[in-house]
Amino acid sequence: MDAGTVRSWLAASAAAIREQRDYLTQLDAAIGDADHGANMDRGFAAVVERLDGEESSQPPGKLLLTAGSTLVSTVGGASGPLWGTALRRAGRSLGEVEEFGAEELVAALDAALTGVVELGAASEGEKTMVDALAPAVRVLRERVADGAGLADALAAAREAGEAGMRATVPLQALKGRASYLGERSIGHQDPGATSTVLILAALERSAAAGT
Repeated sequence: MDAGTVRSWLAASAAAIREQRDYLTQLDAAIGDADHGANMDRGFAAVVERLDGEESSQPPGKLLLTAGSTLVSTVGGASGPLWGTALRRAGRSLGEVEEFGAEELVAALDAALTGVVELGAASEGEKTMVDALAPAVRVLRERVADGAGLADALAAAREAGEAGMRATVPLQALKGRASYLGERSIGHQDPGATSTVLILAALERSAAAGT
């Protein structure tokens, strides 16, 4: 994987979020401010525009740092700071390398997850994006450690993220705007976990296309 993979991933994420914008908004309308779809769409569109203006020689880590900073500056609510932190932590983890493999990807996504957990003070089971991201990173780490190929490991990680996303439906929200609803938040899928799965699936596709 290289800078081209990262550019493809972020562009694919933006396209998926644009396609599912109304659905994300519908989910957020039930337990939030009904702005998650619009916020994520605006942020990732800005990321693609910004990266289009960056030199092609920029290493993957630098691109992720730029993407993260762009999200923080353009997205309101919690999603901008959370995903901005995630991408910046991942970028710092990759450093200045021109290419990276499965183990470096695991370390980068682990750093991203740590950043999200620290900023959001959230853990699994609290009906947030962590419910999708944490199991995905965990399964990716396990599969890579077991010697699985990158495509298979990312597919398993995305499936774990989807399972975590679906598991948010019966949960009561304990963090964010949704937590204000108390038991009324039960029965709704978390929008942050849902957009996280879109981004994980985009990573899976982009990495597969580059192999």
